[in-house]
Amino acid sequence: MVGNHLIHETSPYLLQHADNPVDWYSWNDEALKKAKDENKPIFLSIGYSSCHWCHVMAHESFENDDVAKFMNEHFVNIKVDREERPDIDDIYQKVCQIATGQGGWPLSIFLTPDQKPFYVGTYFPVLDSYGRPGFGSICRQLAQAWKEKPKDIEKSAESFIYALHKTEKISDPTKLERTLLDEAAMNLFQLGDPTYGGFGSAPKFPNAANISFLFRYAKIANLSKFNEFALKTLKKMANGGIFDQIGGGFHRYSTDTKWLVPHFEKMLYDNALMPVNYCEAYQITKDPFYLDVLKKTLDFVLREMTSSEGGFYSAYDADSEGVEGKFYVWTKSEIKEILGNDTEIFCLYFDVTGGGNWEGSSILCNNLNPSTIAFNFGISEQKVHEIIDSCSKKLLEVRSKRISPGLDDKILVSWNSLMITAFAKGYRVTNDIRYLDAAKDCISFIEKNLYVDDKLLRTYKNGTAKINGYLEDYSYFINSLLDVFEIEPDEKYLKLALKLGRHLIEHFWDSENNSFFMTSDNHEKLIIRPKSNYDLSLPSGNSVSSFVMLRLYHLSQEQSFLDISLKIMESQAQMAAENPFGFGCLLNTISMYLEKPIEITIINSENSELCNSLFTSYLPNSIMVNIKNSEQLNSLSTYPFFSGKTFEDKTSVFICKNFSCSLPLHTLDEVNSKL
Repeated sequence: MVGNHLIHETSPYLLQHADNPVDWYSWNDEALKKAKDENKPIFLSIGYSSCHWCHVMAHESFENDDVAKFMNEHFVNIKVDREERPDIDDIYQKVCQIATGQGGWPLSIFLTPDQKPFYVGTYFPVLDSYGRPGFGSICRQLAQAWKEKPKDIEKSAESFIYALHKTEKISDPTKLERTLLDEAAMNLFQLGDPTYGGFGSAPKFPNAANISFLFRYAKIANLSKFNEFALKTLKKMANGGIFDQIGGGFHRYSTDTKWLVPHFEKMLYDNALMPVNYCEAYQITKDPFYLDVLKKTLDFVLREMTSSEGGFYSAYDADSEGVEGKFYVWTKSEIKEILGNDTEIFCLYFDVTGGGNWEGSSILCNNLNPSTIAFNFGISEQKVHEIIDSCSKKLLEVRSKRISPGLDDKILVSWNSLMITAFAKGYRVTNDIRYLDAAKDCISFIEKNLYVDDKLLRTYKNGTAKINGYLEDYSYFINSLLDVFEIEPDEKYLKLALKLGRHLIEHFWDSENNSFFMTSDNHEKLIIRPKSNYDLSLPSGNSVSSFVMLRLYHLSQEQSFLDISLKIMESQAQMAAENPFGFGCLLNTISMYLEKPIEITIINSENSELCNSLFTSYLPNSIMVNIKNSEQLNSLSTYPFFSGKTFEDKTSVFICKNFSCSLPLHTLDEVNSKL
């Protein structure tokens, strides 16, 4: 067989399997109809392009002619890219959690022809081993059961469906008050690792939303220990191997507690969420260390993850030449050849030794202060920085000639929107116009290619945009439009954000359960209509929707936005207080609501000192719009946020809170006294 049905797909993950001997289909009407017509069970395999164990299972089982032959005979085999179809992934991950207590990828599910799950697991070795059944024998047993015990399978499927419906349960609304934040902050703090920062033990993930919440809570409660813990976490991560010391950007997670050995894949969303934390850390401390990490990460995305059309690619694989991490690690002898006389300073700084710190090679990480190095070598700290910078550039140049890990170059609206936000926030604190341009270019790219007939599409590759947008695509994009609007208040950004906000309420809202569905009312019908409520590696669609509805309300005074935002917060607040780890983003929204957003309008930005002071201040619960000229103000005067304000010939700042506004303020002292 030359290629299977995946050869016409655009997803890099599906294309990785287009030459398997398994007769794969993508999730489509043809495959689902075939299962029904032939009364065959479906084998559904869900993964993503940079997933290490997905590659292993593909190599062992799906490239094995004997296994493939059996699969083709007895099942209709469907491959799904979880990044393209988060709805399908969400449903069957929940099934896996119910059945095994854990989930993950690759996800392997056997379904009846009407999509009901009856057997589920993650990675299966091809042969029975480690006390786990092999994939080959599972296929044989299930094919036999399907023929001989159909009633047992039907019963198993029904019990899964019953359990699934129970997971979508609602909780009674909770009154929003400050004690919820107190409880959440204490519960989250107890999960923290006091030595190395981060939450829990290995593996450790970045958890950006939780760090943001600790910053906000420290400000509300005036308790420095929450700030100190969040800053320690960011510092340890930036010095560890999870951060690419010479190329910038974050790897997916750390396999150990010290942040040294990462799982080497690089996802766009981590490199969009983390810069926002470092931006906040810089605003709080004014320490250039955090600004440096922010810039290195954004520069990495500009250099290596940006398409010529203005969108951002999804991910880099962990493996190159079939070996995990090979692209990123060094031996001391390699470094010596490149750096010559500067080798000892560089190697001491980045913990490179002859024996290495990982499998005989060295992952670059930094545990020493420049002052220690300077003292050791009898040179100035400034000189140490210069040597480290120039050496890093040399190594990066050599590394760029190595065989690169695989790139997943599909472009997703939701992840791109997170990146727009990161560039907008990065521009605010650096004033680097490249960052604002990247944010605006990406908005234009989405409008041009992924916004069709007033609706968002999810994914784009090679000129093809497809799949209806999900809740996260809409909510993240609205948020990014508002972030850019605050810096460059062109009415078109606000208009589009309001339009998409109304679209969400009309097509995604579940009025019975006071939350949004993951899919719109005209989306393909699956066995249930899923919801996303937990902020894990990505913020949940409901948390971000609640946040953007609150922002839209303050800009437009449309009551329906506030009502919806409140309903989401109230329905999940108690869960968030008890289990803050999974609700960081929602807690940030609750904190903004309880603290009451500060509305700041800067009119005429000629006083750059005053503007920069505002941009580099930590004001997490502010809506700050920077009006540069009278045309902008005129076009916005119909919106309540801007009504009654006039353009002046010098920089004036209006600060409104709790329905009362200041007179125009003209000096830094006046502004600070109101904040």
